[in-house]
Formats: sequence, C-alpha cells, structure tokens
Amino acid sequence: MDLPVMPPVKPMLAKSAAAIPAGMQYEAKWDGFRAIVFRDGDEVELGSRSGKPLTRYFPELVGALREQVPPRCVLDGEIVIARDGRLDFDALLERIHPADSRVRHLAEVTPAGFVAFDLLALGDESVMEQPLSKRRQALVKALRDAQPPVFTAPVTEDLDLAQDWFQRFEGAGLDGIVAKRLDQPYAPGDRTMIKVKHERTADCVLAGLRLHKSGPVVGSLLLGLYDAEGMLQHVGVCASFPMARRAALMTELEPLRMESVEGHPWEAWTSEEAQSADRLPGGPSRWTGKKDLSWIPLRPERVIEVAYDHMQADRFRHTAQFRRWRTDREPAECTYAQLEEPVSYDLTEMLGS
Repeated sequence: MDLPVMPPVKPMLAKSAAAIPAGMQYEAKWDGFRAIVFRDGDEVELGSRSGKPLTRYFPELVGALREQVPPRCVLDGEIVIARDGRLDFDALLERIHPADSRVRHLAEVTPAGFVAFDLLALGDESVMEQPLSKRRQALVKALRDAQPPVFTAPVTEDLDLAQDWFQRFEGAGLDGIVAKRLDQPYAPGDRTMIKVKHERTADCVLAGLRLHKSGPVVGSLLLGLYDAEGMLQHVGVCASFPMARRAALMTELEPLRMESVEGHPWEAWTSEEAQSADRLPGGPSRWTGKKDLSWIPLRPERVIEVAYDHMQADRFRHTAQFRRWRTDREPAECTYAQLEEPVSYDLTEMLGS
C-alpha cells in the first residue's frame, strides 16, 4: 500500500456542547465503530479510532469498498449495523471475535455498512489541509456512484433542519448531532468538532462499586433497574468523579458494604451462564480482556439520579453521569418503566436521502 496518507491515522474528534452551534455544517452522530478506510487498488484496510486494524472483522465491507470507492482513497466514517431500521451496536460488538468462521458467519447474517463523512486523500493527493467545504464536495463526487452498503452521510448547513434531525434521528438509534466548521482542515486526534448528544435522567439503584486503578477509592458505581419480573438488572455505571470525590464516596458508602455477595441480587454473577443471560457485572469480554472487573457488593438501599444519552437494548449505551442522590425515592421505584422511549424513525429513510 502506497497512499499519500498512510495508516495509522487518528480520526478528528469532537468535544461536547449543550446546544447545537450556529453557522456550521451538521450531520448525524453515528453509533458505530469509527473507522478510517484506506484503499490502494485491491488492498483495503480498516483502521479503528485507536489505530488498531478492524479489517479482519468485516470481510463483507472489504469487498464492498473495493467495488464502490475510488481505487486510491482514504475515507473517514463509521461502520454500522442496522436491524429493523435502527442501528444495532450490540451486533457490532459480536463481530469482534477471534474465530474467523464466526466472523464470516456474522458477516452474512448481520452485514455491516460504512457511512463516509470525510475525505483525507484521493488519488495521489492528500486533501487534509483543505477546508471541510472542499473536502465535502470532493467526497460527494468521489462516492456519487456508490451503492449500499457504502453510504455518504447526509449533511446540512440549516440550523433548523439540524435541530429537527436531532429530535427525529434518535428513533433510529443515532447519538445526536455533530457540528463542523466549514473552513476547518482535517486535524487528526484533535477535538475540533462539536457534538451535541441527547441527555435524559433516570433514578437507579446503587448496587455495587469498583475500585479505581490508582488505589482504594471509588472507580465506578454499578447501577441497577428492576425489570417487570422484579429482578434487579445491571444497566451500567457512572464513573466520572474528581479524585477527592472518589475518596469521599468510599467513606460515605462504607456502611452499605457487604462482606460477601451472598444475598445480593447479583450473587449469581460468578456463573458464566448468568453473566451471558443477564449481563451481570464482573465478567470478562473481548473488549475488557484482562482488565480487573472485580466489584464490591453494596446493599441496594440507595438511589442515584444519573444522566444518560440513550439505551442500547436494556443498558445505558455509554457511561452515565452522576447528578444527585435521591433520598426521597425507594429502590423498588427504580424500574425500566420510567425510561423515555424515543419516537421510532426508520434509518433507511435517512440513508436513502
């Protein structure tokens, strides 16, 4: 492979904002695997956000990209899987599997797509120094004949339309809106874009904690919600605390600490079968590897209000944010019924545009 922009390349990133800013280019924030595509003739490589290759996990995309994108190009975009008109991030996670036979089976059962939203190189020329406005024009021209599963991300410069997208696209599993300056060159690894994500709140049961990697202070708080059968399900964690707050929380929560997991709603977490069925905490995965996932059980007697962006199946898609203790709420009141469901929106309608 011999391209004007060679792997690995760190993608340009975004910083969070509370509102969509005016005077920019807007597009959906895709909930998939960020990927840089490198094509040089028959050679195709997919690089992840961290620079690690994704190529072997998406053989169907390698073939499609070889057919659908220019012979020599570098594209920035998102690998996604859609089911029933919605993005399915869990299906993407299943693709990161060590067995080639499993990967190829899933490539047929749940094929992935690639949504391109930036161009880094075309032919023998790097366009990274060009403003976004010119890169966008070149991207649209380069992919004008592309067919599914290769897509060009819809964009707009209309703030009102971006606000409308922000509300409507959530029903298709999209994260929010990304705003980009039209005069901005491509800046690998820099947070020069703006992302505005959905935020909702939920009252959750505090059921455990993990220690911080630096020592005996709180690393993350384990959150639960009761399902329709009255089972406390593990729904995610909140983890962003200043170090002083981590130490204070450790002291504050000491009275809730249980000597063992016996009698805890998640006492079955040591069972591999239970972890697979209920996604209980403490189990390794292909993503966590050898990371220490041991946890300290707490009596599930306190309620936390957390902010979250959206759900993926029965869990928070990303780390939740601590908002406040809810001493006025009983743990039994913390059920899935409180969660707001976005209005459904068919992803194919968006990509078809």
